[in-house]
Amino acid sequence: MKYKRILLKLSGEALMGNKLFGIDPERLNDYAEEIAGVAQKGIQIGIVIGGGNIFRGLQGNSEGMDRVQGDYMGMLATVINSLALQASLEKNGIRTALLSGFQIGPVSELMSRRKAIDYLEHGRVVIISGGTGNPYFTTDTASALRGIEIEADIYLKGTRVDGVYTADPEKNASATKFTTLTFDEAYEKQLKIMDLTAFTMCRENNLPVYVFDMNKKGNLMKVVNGEEVGTLVSN
Repeated sequence: MKYKRILLKLSGEALMGNKLFGIDPERLNDYAEEIAGVAQKGIQIGIVIGGGNIFRGLQGNSEGMDRVQGDYMGMLATVINSLALQASLEKNGIRTALLSGFQIGPVSELMSRRKAIDYLEHGRVVIISGGTGNPYFTTDTASALRGIEIEADIYLKGTRVDGVYTADPEKNASATKFTTLTFDEAYEKQLKIMDLTAFTMCRENNLPVYVFDMNKKGNLMKVVNGEEVGTLVSN
């Protein structure tokens, strides 16, 4: 295996599957099986999942809601998704720990770097919900922060696209895919891989980012095996 410890970022919207809202049980189980397969190989896995299938803070803001209130609603949405993923992983025989960026006692423990690393070293998949615990930060940024905190070897950004392209491949048929990129090149080309706060954190803390299609079965295992199925962004 190429990596010992990974931070996996999952999109909340991806959990919808073919639904218009909420969680598709089939997609959830597919993700759990993919993660379980990697965990059973001894890879230490931290996971951050978005909440866009339930609520987005910016969505509330665009509809006239207070941004801070909307962001807290979005953070709670990530807790719901994290609970669902935890249940599905445990159904697949994987021991987990659920932590949160803010206090939510009966459901999860408060995020602590030492606690997260201890759980990882004892073989648990650690799901970190609640974003950073603060408004105005995206789950991309929360993922970068958690990846740095747990000393992950790499930040795996699971999307519905198989890497980074010169343009949106869903809108531009002539877009070409990058196999590797430096953070500086991505800046110069103004490629929208993640928000700039997250991107800068990864760059400054030397945390490489790998963008790949999480919806294709077997891809997560291929990534941790070092196969080229997406785009590597690094210093």
